[in-house]
Amino acid sequence: MNKDIVCVGAGYIGGPTMAVIAKMNPSRRVWVVDINKERIDAWNSDNLPIYEPGLDEVVREVRGKNLFFTTDIEGCIKKCDIVFVGVNTPTKMFGRGAGRASDLQFWEATARNIAKWAESDKIVVEKSTLPVRTAAAMSAILNTHESLKFTVLSNPEFLAEGTAIKDLLSPDRVLIGGPADEAGKRAVDEIVDIYAGESDCWVPREKILTTNVWSAELTKLAANAMLAQRVSSVNALSQLCEATGADIGEVARVMGADTRIGSKFLKAGPGFGGSCFKKDVLNLVYLCETFGLKDAALYWNQVIAMNDSQQRRIVERLFHALFNTIANKKIAVFGFAFKADTGDTRETPSGAVVRMLHEEHARLAITDPKALPNAKKDLADIMDGSIELVEDPYEAAKDADAVLVMTDWKQYPALDWSNIYASMRKPALVFDARNCLAAEELRKIGFKTLNIGK
Repeated sequence: MNKDIVCVGAGYIGGPTMAVIAKMNPSRRVWVVDINKERIDAWNSDNLPIYEPGLDEVVREVRGKNLFFTTDIEGCIKKCDIVFVGVNTPTKMFGRGAGRASDLQFWEATARNIAKWAESDKIVVEKSTLPVRTAAAMSAILNTHESLKFTVLSNPEFLAEGTAIKDLLSPDRVLIGGPADEAGKRAVDEIVDIYAGESDCWVPREKILTTNVWSAELTKLAANAMLAQRVSSVNALSQLCEATGADIGEVARVMGADTRIGSKFLKAGPGFGGSCFKKDVLNLVYLCETFGLKDAALYWNQVIAMNDSQQRRIVERLFHALFNTIANKKIAVFGFAFKADTGDTRETPSGAVVRMLHEEHARLAITDPKALPNAKKDLADIMDGSIELVEDPYEAAKDADAVLVMTDWKQYPALDWSNIYASMRKPALVFDARNCLAAEELRKIGFKTLNIGK
């Protein structure tokens, strides 16, 4: 078996993960392949297709040396004995499981292509988030080959966008799930060696955890569901704080001091977004339904319902603060990415809020340091002249009735808010849905302020 690696899928998983694998394993050749030529061209350019702090530096260090981006999927599958699969597995929007289950058509097409083009035994590694026991289906497809042996492992990613490179270079843990037979154990050892890095320079081996395949697949869904649950829980408490006069920041600080709870993911805001949380929780709901676990399905579905409620509540509070009408009022939306330090807008809370404000006939000026190209695509169906995308936040706020902060970019607290206040219609409102601004200082300037959970 050779040491060459190919990853099918050049998105948020494949690009950063393979770049760091190449960096930490300089004697291995690593290919990232995709059918999307435009995306591959971007990976080979000075303008990478995704924004992630530190990614550009890593790619520049190894690209053309032992990291390569290409559309030659067939050629790379033939020459690499280790194949990572990081293709998109979006939520299925048709047929059985619509709105909850994963759409596996791209994954299955990849499995069939591996079987068709392979000329040697392969270790096939699931990187995409997949339903439990998907590896069994992949193994069944691959091992219809008459003469070759395919060993399927699960190696779910636990990256957080905005800190993906940091997470890859110094992960909390790496999880590898494999079959219990001898071939499975050898395959797991091969992938452990990759993550340990050359001369054990990367992940300490005690942080590389191994399980059976099914446990690895379920762990990814379970981990994201637990994190999403914490977000919905603190947001549910934030609504109670708003009703009673409590301060969610103080409540969360004291709760987080309990070592049994911890402080992470206790920051109230507009709710979770991105490609993983909602999709994985819905996938878990579907799995529970499939196995007849109705109460468990209802429990996890409520995590999503609470998230949606938080976004509706933002619009309701803004509506009341603007004298019960938003029609023809200008609202400057600061931030469209689902979180800071990424341009990703998948399932972004800002998108849902913008659509609800548009239904109220608001005039919207949306600004974001990295996400405006994606915002243009996401909102194409409602770009009717009442929505403008503005790079300069000062220009976005000019003549606005309200500024709505939806993403906690570090640039926003550093803005000249006196200048912004002077340019707005009065009374001028700032609704800080991320609690990232100094509310007292804004009130001294003259702003009326709203916060989450206060």
